[in-house]
Amino acid sequence: VQLQASGGGLVQAGGSLRVSCAASGMTFSRYAMAWYRQAPGEQRELIATISSGGATDYKHFVKGRFTISRDNAKNTVYLQMDSLNPEDTAVYYCNAGNLRGRYYYPDYWGQGTQVTVSS
Repeated sequence: VQLQASGGGLVQAGGSLRVSCAASGMTFSRYAMAWYRQAPGEQRELIATISSGGATDYKHFVKGRFTISRDNAKNTVYLQMDSLNPEDTAVYYCNAGNLRGRYYYPDYWGQGTQVTVSS
């Protein structure tokens, strides 16, 4: 299984960015997918999930600003990030896993993509 994240970069506060994660070596449509992030000196944290059927869930600190989506034909999951602020600066990781109720269980990790938001 390979998860290749891309699309990170430097953006000004208030701006937008979309990161993508292309999957291979797996039956993508059968997996729930998630985005995590890890800021310097912090633990990696879950920010958004999308079920195999397309149902989404978000942590409160990104709800209304970030949108997770998936394209099963392209084996790709996306994270659209709007109204970015410097606290969103982190390495963003995609993950393939399983949802049981509201709990997400991670299986496979991508390599991460850096997002830096300047003030």
